[in-house]
Amino acid sequence: MDSSIYNSTLLLSSPSQTMSQFPLFKLQFFTTMDTATNLFHFLPFLVLLVWMLVDLLKPRRVFPAQQEAGVLPEIIVLFNILILTLYLGSLAFKVWKIEAIPMDPLFISLSWILVTFFTIYTKRKAKTESSGWPNVLVSWWVLSGIFQFFSIITYLTNHFKLSALPSFFPAATVADIASFPLSVFLCIGAFIMNFRRVSSGLEQPILLDDYENEEVSRRVFSIAGIWSKLTFRWLNPVFEKGWLQRLELHHVPQLPKSETAETAYSLLQESLRKEKPEFSTLTRAIMNFIWKPLAINAVLAGLNTLASYLCLYLITNFVDYLSKVDEKRSHVHGYMLAFIFFFAKMVESLSQRHCYFGARQIGVRVRAALMVSLYKKALTIKYSRMSSAKMLNFLDVDVERIGDFFWYINGIWLLPVQVSLALVILYRNLGVAASVTTLVTTVMIMVSNTPLAKSQEKLHSKILEAKDARIKATSETLNCIRILKLHSWEGAYLNKLLHLRDVERSWLKRYLYTCSAIAFLFWASPTLVSVVAFGVSILVKIPLTPGTVLSALATFRILQDPIYNLPELVSMVTQTKVSVDRIQDFIRDDQKENPKSNYITDHSEVVVEIEPGEYSWQPDLSSRKPAVKLDRKLKIMRGEKIAVCGSVGSGKSSFLSSLIGEIPRLSGVGSKVFGSKAYVPQSAWIQTGTIIQNVLFGKEMESSWYKEVIEGCALDRDIKLWADGNLTVVGERGMNLSGGQKQRIQMARAIYSNSNVFLLDDPFSAVDAHTGAHLFKECLTQLLSCKTVIYVTHQLEFLDAADLILVMKDGKIIQSGKYEELIANVDGELVRLMAAHKKSLYQVSSHKKHNNVATSKRPMNINVELTEEKPYSQIRNSELLERINEEERESGRVKCSVYNTFVTLAYKGALVPVILLCQVLFQGLQMASNYWIAWATDKEDRISRGRLIGMFVLVSAGSSLFVLGRAVLLATIAIETAQSLFLRMTKTLFRASIFFFNSTPSSRIINRSSTDQSTVDTDIPYRLAGLVFALVQLLCIIVLMSQIAWTVFILFIFVLVISMLYQNYYISSARELARMAGIRKAPILHHFSETIAGAPTIRCFNQQDRFLAKNLYLVDDYSRITFHNSAAMEWLCLRINFFFNLVFFIALMMLVSMPRSAIDPSLAGLAVTYGLNLNVLQAWVIWNLCNVENKMISVERILQFCTITCEAPLVIENNRPELEWPRYGTIELENLHVQYNTGLPMVLKGISCVIPGEKKIGVVGRTGSGKSTLIQALFRIVEPSLGRIIIDGIDVCSIGLYDLRSRLSIIPQDPTLFQGTVRTNLDPLQEHSDFEIWEALRKCQLVEIVKQDYRLLDAPVAEDGENWSVGQRQLACLVRVLLKNRKILVLDEATASVDTATDNFIQKTIREETGRCTVITVAHRILTVIDSDLVMVLNEGKILEFGSPSELLKDKSSAFSQLALEFLGRSKSNQDEFT
Repeated sequence: MDSSIYNSTLLLSSPSQTMSQFPLFKLQFFTTMDTATNLFHFLPFLVLLVWMLVDLLKPRRVFPAQQEAGVLPEIIVLFNILILTLYLGSLAFKVWKIEAIPMDPLFISLSWILVTFFTIYTKRKAKTESSGWPNVLVSWWVLSGIFQFFSIITYLTNHFKLSALPSFFPAATVADIASFPLSVFLCIGAFIMNFRRVSSGLEQPILLDDYENEEVSRRVFSIAGIWSKLTFRWLNPVFEKGWLQRLELHHVPQLPKSETAETAYSLLQESLRKEKPEFSTLTRAIMNFIWKPLAINAVLAGLNTLASYLCLYLITNFVDYLSKVDEKRSHVHGYMLAFIFFFAKMVESLSQRHCYFGARQIGVRVRAALMVSLYKKALTIKYSRMSSAKMLNFLDVDVERIGDFFWYINGIWLLPVQVSLALVILYRNLGVAASVTTLVTTVMIMVSNTPLAKSQEKLHSKILEAKDARIKATSETLNCIRILKLHSWEGAYLNKLLHLRDVERSWLKRYLYTCSAIAFLFWASPTLVSVVAFGVSILVKIPLTPGTVLSALATFRILQDPIYNLPELVSMVTQTKVSVDRIQDFIRDDQKENPKSNYITDHSEVVVEIEPGEYSWQPDLSSRKPAVKLDRKLKIMRGEKIAVCGSVGSGKSSFLSSLIGEIPRLSGVGSKVFGSKAYVPQSAWIQTGTIIQNVLFGKEMESSWYKEVIEGCALDRDIKLWADGNLTVVGERGMNLSGGQKQRIQMARAIYSNSNVFLLDDPFSAVDAHTGAHLFKECLTQLLSCKTVIYVTHQLEFLDAADLILVMKDGKIIQSGKYEELIANVDGELVRLMAAHKKSLYQVSSHKKHNNVATSKRPMNINVELTEEKPYSQIRNSELLERINEEERESGRVKCSVYNTFVTLAYKGALVPVILLCQVLFQGLQMASNYWIAWATDKEDRISRGRLIGMFVLVSAGSSLFVLGRAVLLATIAIETAQSLFLRMTKTLFRASIFFFNSTPSSRIINRSSTDQSTVDTDIPYRLAGLVFALVQLLCIIVLMSQIAWTVFILFIFVLVISMLYQNYYISSARELARMAGIRKAPILHHFSETIAGAPTIRCFNQQDRFLAKNLYLVDDYSRITFHNSAAMEWLCLRINFFFNLVFFIALMMLVSMPRSAIDPSLAGLAVTYGLNLNVLQAWVIWNLCNVENKMISVERILQFCTITCEAPLVIENNRPELEWPRYGTIELENLHVQYNTGLPMVLKGISCVIPGEKKIGVVGRTGSGKSTLIQALFRIVEPSLGRIIIDGIDVCSIGLYDLRSRLSIIPQDPTLFQGTVRTNLDPLQEHSDFEIWEALRKCQLVEIVKQDYRLLDAPVAEDGENWSVGQRQLACLVRVLLKNRKILVLDEATASVDTATDNFIQKTIREETGRCTVITVAHRILTVIDSDLVMVLNEGKILEFGSPSELLKDKSSAFSQLALEFLGRSKSNQDEFT
C-alpha cells in the first residue's frame, strides 16, 4: 500500500524499458488500465478511503478520560504531517521534471493526505472521548512501515548488485527512506496509546446521555466550530445515538436559544413595535426580524448559481481542449480546467446545502413566531365568531405555507440572473441571433406556461377549499360520533364525507393532469429551445462545434428550471401573501380584544358591581334582540350567595358571561368583579390529562386542602375505584367520564383555586338528587361559606339558601330579592316557576299520602356510589396515557408490505412496468439526440445540415412523447392509489368502536385525514416515481461515462457502496426524526383546539401564562425535530456530493491524460455535460431515497387506521328483522353482564327483568350505578359479556347494528347540535316536510325561539350549537325523536338542563306523543320518573327494585322511597314557604 505499489515508473512501456524513457509516458496511465498491475496505483487509495468512512460510521463506546495522554498524540500528528510533506515534495519534483503527473506519487500523496486529516480528527475526538487510534490508522502505519522497509531492501540490493531481483519489485525513493524511521515511531506510539485505552476501557463506565442536560443540549449547535457547521459534523452524536438505538425525543439536542419559539416571538413583536402603526404590516415585520440570515442565504444562493453556471461556461473550453491533437495539448491546461471544475462543483455543493438548510432554519423561526402569535391571540380574543376550525387552519395550513416560502424566496431575484447568465453563455457559443431567439422562445414558453400555472393555482385553491370542507365535516363527525352511532346516522354522514371527497377528487384529478401537462412542458422545453436555437444557427451559418453544441445543450437544460419555476414562484408568492394577510387580519383584530375584567381587590365589602347595559352574542345583527339587558345597578357583598333562576333560554348563562366579560357589550360601562374569579360553565370543559392536573389547574399541591375539596365534591369514592386514583388519565373532552363526574371535577377545580368570587352555571343538573344535595351542602354552605358565590340553577329547592335571588326572563332581571320577598308576589315569575315545582312535588307527595302500607323490601346501602358508569373510566393510566399523550409510531424501516400495498393499490400495479419503460426510452432517446447533434456537427462533410437538424428533432420529439405518457400514467396511478387509501381508512374509521374514539384524540385522526392524506394525494407517488426516474437517469449517466474508460465504472461502484453505507447509517436516525416530526404537530393542534374551547375558563382563572408556556414548549419540540430533520438531510447530501464530485474530477483527469486518438471528443463532451449534473442527481437520488421512506410513513400511518378493531356488522343479511319490528317494544334482560374491557370489573352484574311493551319505565340510581351502561348495552355501544337482551323475541346481538339502532330512538345525556341550519339539525336525513318539523317544534316549545331569526328553519346553527343554550339543545334533541317516531324511546337525562316547568311540559309531550311506545327514562330527578308505569332502581350494577312507583313508595324502607323522601326533605322548606 506504499511505494512498493505506486513506484512503477515505466507506465506505458514494456518491462524492458529504462528510466530514460520515463518522461515520455506523459501521464498515460489511464490509457492502459486494462492490466491488473496498474490498478494497484489507485486501489489502495480507494480501499483506505472506504475503510476510513466505515470507521467513521461505526459507533464506538465512549470512555471518560482519566489521565492525560501527554505529548505523544501531538508527536504522532506532527510525524504524519512530516511524512505527508515528504511525499508531496517528491510529487512536486517529479511533476516539474517530467511535466506530467505520475500516478504513484499522486495516489500515495492523496493517501497520506487522508491519513493526516483523519489523524487530526481522531486526536480532537480523543479530548472528549477515548484515547487511542482507530484500526485503519494503525494498519496503514504498520503496512507503510513494512513496505517502506521492503522497498529500501530492494533499493540497496539493486544498488550494491547483491542479487538480481525481478523488475516489478519496488525500489525506494528519497521520500520512502526518509519516512521509514517516522513510520516506525508511529507504529510504536500507536501501540502504546491503544494499550492504555484497552486498560482504561475495562474500568470505565459508559457516559450518560449529554442531552439530559438541557444547557449542554442547547449548546451543541451554538458552540460548533466553523468546520463543524460547514460539514454538519455537529449532527454526528445524533446519528451515533440513532445507529445504536431507536431515536427518541430526549436524544435530539435542544434548539439553540436563537431558534426557540420564545426568542422568535420576541423578535417579531419587537419588529412590529418599531414600525409605525399606520404603515406596519406583518410582511415587513417578518422581513425585519430575519433580514440577517436572509441576506446570508441570498449570498449562498448567488454563489451556488455562479458556480453552476461557471461549469457550463467552461464546457466549450474543455471539449475544445479534448479535440486538439496531442502536440497542441498542454496537460497543465487540462489539469487546471479539471481542478476548476472540481472546485466549482464543491463550492456549488457547499453553498447549495447551506442555502437549503438556511432556508429551513429561517422557516423554523418564522413558523414558531407565528404559531405563538396565533396562540396568544386566540387565548386573549373574546367572543369571536370565527370558528375554531378556521383558527386551526391558520395554524395548520397558513403558517406552514409561510414557513415553506423561504425555500423559494431567493428565486424571486435569481430568476433574471439565471436567464441572463444563460444568455451570456449562449451568446458566446452560438452568437447574437441564436441568443435572441432563445430568449424569445423562452419567454414564449413561459407565457404559454402561465395559463397552465394559473389553472394549476386555481385548481389547487379548489382542492384546498374542498379539503377544508371535508376536514370540517370530518371534525364535526368525530366530535359527534357517539350521537351518530346511537341514531345509526354514520352511514348518512359517511356518504356525506364520500361526496365531499368526490368533489375534492374531481379537482385533484384535473390538478394532477394539469401537472402532467406542465411536466411535459418542463421536459420538452429544452428540446424546443434547442431546436429553435440550432435551427437559427444553421440558417445564419454560425459554425457549430461539439464544444459549443454541448455547452448550449447543457445551458438549455438548466434554463428549464427558470421556465418551470416562474409560474410556481408566482403561485407561491400569491398563496403566501394570502396566508400572511389572513393571519395579519386575525392578529390585528383589535376590536375584539378583551377589556379589563379583573380588578384589584380593595378593602370594601363590595365584590361585584353589576352596571346597566345590553349584551348580545351577535352585536352586528340588528334584527336580534339583546341576549342580556340589565336595567338596574346591583352590588354584591363579600360572602353573599346569589341564586339566578329562570326558564330555558331566559339568559342565565349569558348573564354570567357578562360578569366575566365573555359576551359583547352593546351599551353600558360593564360590570366589575373585584378579586380573583372561578368559573364553572354549564357545558363541562375538561383538559386531557390526569384528574389531579385538572383539579390543581396550575396551583401548587396542598394535600389537606386537596383532600377537603375532593371529599366536598364527592370525588373521593370515584378516585378510590379508579385503577390509578388521582393519576387516572382523562380522555379528550372528558369522553371517558360521566356527565356527573365531569361536573364535579369542574367544581373541584373552581373550589381548589380558593378564589374570591365563584360563578357556577347550573352545576347540579348533571348529578343525581343525593349527589346534588351533597354538593350544595358541602361546597356552597361549608367550603365556600365565606366566599361570594353566584350560581345558576333549575333546582328551585336550592333557592332558599341564597342571600339574593335574581329571576330572569327574556334576558332581563325581572325580579330580585330574598326568597321570602319574591314568593310573596303571587304574580311574579318565581311564583310561576314554583307552581310548576309544586305540581311536581305534589305528584311525589300524593303517592306518599295514598300509600301508607309498608311492605318489606330487600335492603339497600343508600350511600354506595360507583363510578364505572361511563366506558373505559377504569382503563389503566399507563394504557390511556400512552394512547392519548404519545401517538403510536412504528419503529425500524418502513415494512416492505407497506410499499407493496401502495404500489399495487392502483390496477394491481399493472401500469408500473409501462411507466418504467417510458422513462428508460425517454432517457435513452434524449441522450441519443444530444450525442447525435454533437457528433454530426463534426461531420459536416458527410451529413447535411437539414439531416442533422431533422434527425435531432425526430429523436427529441420521441423522447418528449414518452415523457408525456409517463406523466399521464403517473397521474392516473396517483389518483387511484390516493382514493383507495382514503376509502379504506374512512370506512374503517366509521366502523370503529367507541373505545377507539375515547382513547384517540380527534386531532390525531384529523392529522391522518388532512396532512397524511394530502401527502398521499400529491406527494408520495411523485416522490417514489422521482426516485425511480432519477435512478434510471443516474445509471444511464454512469454507463455513458464508463464509455470513456471502464475504470470509471469501478469508481462508481466504490462510490455507490459508500453512498449506500452512508444512506443506511443516515436513515436509521432520519426515519425516526421524520416519524417524530409527523406526530409532534398534533399536540400543538390539540392544545390549540383545547385552549379555544376552554378560553373563558382559562381567562377567568388567570392561567394564560401557564397555557402560553405549554404552547411554547410544544412548538419548541416540533421545531426541534424539524430543525434537526432538515439538517440531517443536508449532512447526508453534502458527503455524497463530495464523493461524486471526486469521481467526476477523476474522470476529467482521465480525459486529460488520454491521447486524442483514444477518445471521441463528442462522446467525452457529452459525458462531461451529463457529469456536471452528477452531484445534483445523486443528491436527488439519495434525497428521494430517504424522503420516500420518510413520506411513506404517511402511508404507514393511514394503514394503521385501516386495521383498527371494528364493531359488529351493520347488517347481517341472513338475519334481518321485519320492517315493522319492534311491534310491541317488549324488552327482556336475561342475566345481563357488561364490562368495558377484558380484565376490568363487571359494571352490570346479572340483570334479569322484563320491560313490558308500550310502558313508561323510569331508571334511577346513584351516580355510577350502571344506568347509562344499561342504555349503551341496549344500543350495543358496548357488547354484553354474558347474557342476552331480547326485543320482541329477537336477540339484539343476532342482528346487525344498523337494524338495531335505526329502530330505536334516544335523547342522549349530552345534547349535540351540528354546525349547519335548524332544518339539517332536526332532520339530518331530510325525511320530513316543513309542516312536520314545525309541528314537532311546537310540541317542544321551540317555535318562538326559531322564529327569532327571519331565516326560520334555514337559520344558522353555530359550531357545537353554541348559539343555543344547553336546555334549548335538549329540546331540539326531543324534536328529533318525535320526528323519528320509533317504538322504543330512551331518554338519558334528557331534561337535566331545563327548569321544572319545561321538564313537566316535556314529560307531558312525551306521554301524549308516545302513548303506544316503550319509553325508558334515565333521570336524576324523582319528578321526571314519578309518573312512570314502572321504576327500576339500580345499585352497584344490579337491580335493587323494579315495580310501579306507587308500590315502591308504599315501603318506606325501599330505595325509591328513600330517594323520594330525600328529595321532598330537601324541598320541604321551599314548599312550606310557598304554600
